Amino acid sequence: MGDWSFGGFERIAELRHRIMCQNIHLVLGNHDHHIDRNKEDIQDLFASVSKYHYLTLKVDKGGSHDVHRMVLCHFPIASWHDLNQGVIHLHGHVHLPAHLKFGPGKMMDVGMDGSNGMEPYELKDILKLMEKREKRSMIAYDHHE
Repeated sequence: MGDWSFGGFERIAELRHRIMCQNIHLVLGNHDHHIDRNKEDIQDLFASVSKYHYLTLKVDKGGSHDVHRMVLCHFPIASWHDLNQGVIHLHGHVHLPAHLKFGPGKMMDVGMDGSNGMEPYELKDILKLMEKREKRSMIAYDHHE
């Protein structure tokens, strides 16, 4: 969820090669200017690079599947597409401790350094946590209501 290159340009490829995953879709953070500018074609290390990503996932449930929609952005945002329909917003940037990792509604800080002890969250854990969160509008008023 961004800030991949916080350690400097020299470490971008090293960190990428340490992760045993074929496809990494990077959502840029405020420390990722080298990647954003594509210095030395560094974006080729990733399956995709974006500042905002709308994701639809089909999760297998043994013969059937559940559909989950998410908005991914490095920064926490107050309003996103279909938030009042339960779309999940995952972000980083704010380095929140575990007891503050949830924002209003289905919003969560998934930064490894703040809320999860330097470990990435697993999708199944995020979905389980979000299942209990209330659908709601983030801003004081919603012009759709």
